[in-house]
Amino acid sequence: MRTFQAKKTGSGTDEEGRNYVVLDQTAFYPTGGGQPHDTGHLNGVPVFDVEEVDGEIRHYIEGTDELPETVDGEINWQRRFDHMQQHAGQHILSAVFENDFGFKTVSFHLGGEVCSIDLEASVSEEVLTATEEKANQIILQNRPIETKWVNKDELKQYSLRKDVAVSDHIRLVIIPEFDYNGCGGTHPRSTSQVGSIKILHTEKQRGNTRVHFVCGSRVLHQLNEKHKAIQNLTATLSAPQDQLADAAERMILQNRLLEKDIVELKAKVLAFEAEQYIGEKVVKKIFRDQPIDELQQLSKMIISKSDQSVVIFVNETQEKLQLVCGRGTENQVNMNELIKSVLPEINGRGGGKPDFAQGGGEKLISAEALLETCADRIKG
Repeated sequence: MRTFQAKKTGSGTDEEGRNYVVLDQTAFYPTGGGQPHDTGHLNGVPVFDVEEVDGEIRHYIEGTDELPETVDGEINWQRRFDHMQQHAGQHILSAVFENDFGFKTVSFHLGGEVCSIDLEASVSEEVLTATEEKANQIILQNRPIETKWVNKDELKQYSLRKDVAVSDHIRLVIIPEFDYNGCGGTHPRSTSQVGSIKILHTEKQRGNTRVHFVCGSRVLHQLNEKHKAIQNLTATLSAPQDQLADAAERMILQNRLLEKDIVELKAKVLAFEAEQYIGEKVVKKIFRDQPIDELQQLSKMIISKSDQSVVIFVNETQEKLQLVCGRGTENQVNMNELIKSVLPEINGRGGGKPDFAQGGGEKLISAEALLETCADRIKG
């Protein structure tokens, strides 16, 4: 059902300020059972959310205009049919996992791009491949997907995959001689309308295995997106598709070697710079946007070769001031006490040891003022 007519039985505004209407009947599916809500229109007014609250189905609408007593509803069929494909595909996938391998599905999520189920098992690649093949065979067989309302006593006639949560007015979704499941979601009329199923990847999740998959038109979307990505990588790495992995590994290895060279070169530059300060009693300098780890390294290089020196570095970034202080082994100035005495000037935090400390804070004073404050405290 794509369109329907209904009478308005209520309206209101929820705690979040969203306007909604309640109808005497509806074709809109509310969020539930792992399946997202429908969208669409009521008298041309967009419906952006549908929820069941306290036994009533609320249709959340845009705008503040009152709808008439009788409304014409229209479902966003593209979204609805996509959800039908994904949900039916999940039933098929879960049934194969359980029927063929004994792996129970403990949860289902129908996302905007990708779906997932959680299995109470560790799943091998061989099982994933076999499951995907069997699921697509069921789709190609064009089996009917039936719905049936039963009561608790009638449930005994069916071999259900899981226990139902209600005791009366139970809705079953049935793929004859394959899957029997209590479900209130939307599904197509036959397995062929699911189109196809593609398992994308898996991950460990709280002791379970999460299987990510797509069905129907989403399979083609995934194929298109991945093909574009492969084409871009082929051009970027100058390698054909079957050699992309090797080309990427070579590039990663080259980058690691280059990064190692850069680290070594930076160490040499810092060592050269440190030599310029050897012998100075107080080394104080302001830097702009310098990596703090390089300043720490430079400071330690200086005091390792100059026992009497005190080093004070102030680094100014766009948002804050940073302070690095160190002293040689023959100097008695306590760097931890020094830095904690000046950090309140910039509402800062930090600390360290008597021979080396660091911290940072807000730009409440200039870098020059902070540097001179530190120098004055040393003299004092």
